[in-house]
Amino acid sequence: MRNENVEHALLTYLRSNANDKSRGICKRLDHPEFKCSNGWLDHFKDRHNITFKKICGEAKSVDVNSEAMNDWWKISHIKGKMPSEEPPFKKKKLSSQHSHSHASQNGFVNTHKLQQERRKLPIFPAKHKLTQQIRSLDTAIVIGETGSGKTTQIPQFLHEAGVHRGSIIAVTQPRRVAAITVSQRVAQESGTLLGHLVGYSVRFEDVTSESTKIKYMTDGMLLRESTLDPLMKRYSIIVLDEAHERTIHTDVLFGVVKKAQRDRKKKGLKPLKIIVMSATMDVDHFSNYFNKAPVLYLEGRQYPVQVYYSTTSQSDYVMAAVVTLFQLHRDQPPNQDVLIFMTGQEEIESTVRCIRDISKDMVGEGPPLVVCPLYAALPSHLQLKVFNKTPQGSRKVIVATNIAETSVTIHGIKFVIDTGVVKAKLYNPNSGLDLLKVVRISKAQALQRTGRAGRESSGTCYRIYTEEEFDSFKKNTVPEILRCNLSSVVLQLLALGISDIVNFDFMDKPSMESLIGAVHQLHSLGAVTKEDCIKLTPLGKQMVSFPLDPRLSKTVLIAKDNHCLEEILSIVSMLSVDSVMFTPQSKREEALETRKKFISSDGDHVTYLNIYRAYKSVRGNKEWCHENFINLRNMKLALEVRKQLRGICVKLELPIESCGQDTSVLRKCLAFGFFMNAAELQKEGEFISLSSRKPVSIHPSSSLFMCKPAYVIYNELIQTTKCYMRDLSVVDPDWLYEAAPHYFRKKKPKPG
Repeated sequence: MRNENVEHALLTYLRSNANDKSRGICKRLDHPEFKCSNGWLDHFKDRHNITFKKICGEAKSVDVNSEAMNDWWKISHIKGKMPSEEPPFKKKKLSSQHSHSHASQNGFVNTHKLQQERRKLPIFPAKHKLTQQIRSLDTAIVIGETGSGKTTQIPQFLHEAGVHRGSIIAVTQPRRVAAITVSQRVAQESGTLLGHLVGYSVRFEDVTSESTKIKYMTDGMLLRESTLDPLMKRYSIIVLDEAHERTIHTDVLFGVVKKAQRDRKKKGLKPLKIIVMSATMDVDHFSNYFNKAPVLYLEGRQYPVQVYYSTTSQSDYVMAAVVTLFQLHRDQPPNQDVLIFMTGQEEIESTVRCIRDISKDMVGEGPPLVVCPLYAALPSHLQLKVFNKTPQGSRKVIVATNIAETSVTIHGIKFVIDTGVVKAKLYNPNSGLDLLKVVRISKAQALQRTGRAGRESSGTCYRIYTEEEFDSFKKNTVPEILRCNLSSVVLQLLALGISDIVNFDFMDKPSMESLIGAVHQLHSLGAVTKEDCIKLTPLGKQMVSFPLDPRLSKTVLIAKDNHCLEEILSIVSMLSVDSVMFTPQSKREEALETRKKFISSDGDHVTYLNIYRAYKSVRGNKEWCHENFINLRNMKLALEVRKQLRGICVKLELPIESCGQDTSVLRKCLAFGFFMNAAELQKEGEFISLSSRKPVSIHPSSSLFMCKPAYVIYNELIQTTKCYMRDLSVVDPDWLYEAAPHYFRKKKPKPG
């Protein structure tokens, strides 16, 4: 039977919202021959090749671990049983301010229940054997599926068995959200207040005490600690979790932790135990790097997942994902939820709006839809909606970034729609172009996404790409250290006293061009000298004190000479958190109109300052944030960031002065930090980057979008249909030349 309501809804949405390509599809759909009897999606398949083979021909039933298992070297095979349920992952935040009376009233019941849930985890039957194996090893690699319980349980096992010998067990995470939420869960399971036995440390936030023995932290925080204590003497065990993600900090930490373990052994100090954990990784590569470390495999609870591929390549993966969703929504029973992977906030909000608009005209055509976005910048109360139980007779659809691959667990997912793309940082050391771009995922990432559908029962994964395209994917994700600007890495290594950067023990060594480019960039910022050997300058040593990108550190330090540190700290704090502006698609025009009062013709940085000042003037009023579409959580975090940055400035004895309403000195300081991110307006009305001479455009979200200033600096580039500049300020070309005459010696920016 033909679903005319869905057809009409999709056509209406496309006509009013879609791009030129989709409008072309609309015209073709209006063709009188569109009378097929096998359902509206068949028309896409038969006439225009934009969907699946039946979605998609013959399905493949796969064990999502099979590909990885072929290469796994198993020294020890530790089995756990497969329960039917998994403990709920609570996101309620605890703190040391919670009263003891509350804990005494509910503590026994909750702790007893949590202990029962712990025993149901696949890892629990292996507790004794796993603990004994780790006790006997200096380094171990632990492979366990997401949901096996390794992240929450192994640190507790080691603490309960006394393997830590009274010192701290550090557990690193690539993402702050994981470090915080996992520590909350473990504190609940241990029956203690967060910050006592179990705590966490992330950038600009430390919830630990003298009694903390299990410490969850971002890899970047442990790396910063190592600059003050290269031997990491506070820790007896370091657990490097989610190692497969290979963030830039994780890769540097691998080498730093290995060196600390080796040096402690040489000095006869208490040995350091290293545990490397992941759900999937190139095991041989990791084992060889960590001195042939044995691999311990934890069996999890993965159910079979059927995988469907697209019959043809999809040029518009967003559209194909929406089409796929509504086909399975029409055919499948309610209370079987769907997870769709997209690349970022704007794409997610657009997809969510599309799904909601279409579903309004689908009354009676399927169960009601509960559509939830999930991305890092989303306000907390909206993030929590994805964890709510789906109402009976409905279907929850979660549209998420790759945060849903491994960092969070969402119950009820039966179907996964994998678009096969992700946003990744890319850096070209030759041109100096540093940008965020949508790229294809790796086979390992595709495997992780597929596994999301098989956590609680058998499931289905629809891949919005062909099997041939999948075969062309890289086996593993390219480590961030091989595709990113390395200036922060080089600065950290120099702070650790490692001047021979080229011969540092990287797991995957970056190219010589990238390392040399990073040194040149630091030299241009005045952070290093390059005479007999590479050394930190006095300015460079001060820059290391700040947990910031070197360019932002330079901006803060130059502000003291321009008597505007008070304002620069506010701007840098706003740049150090996720977007403080929340723009829901349903109220987009209202949000933009409401925030016009904050906009500055000087650019986005002064706009952020205006928002900060307004927020402070109302003392962080929650209602004010709601009325002005400001993210309260991120504003609170910005205040905390500013407080800590101010504390560092006080320690460095930097004069914290205000420039009042003079914004020119603020923009001058930003020019001194970001002169390598400068762009010049051409006669044709387009901008070119001064470093790469490549065309760039102002992002539509910028306060300067409708303006044509002669020169701007920007914080980052994002590659979509164009190469867009984000977070801009208008600058004077003389400031750029004054900031780095050596850098601009070949071509001095022309005065406007």
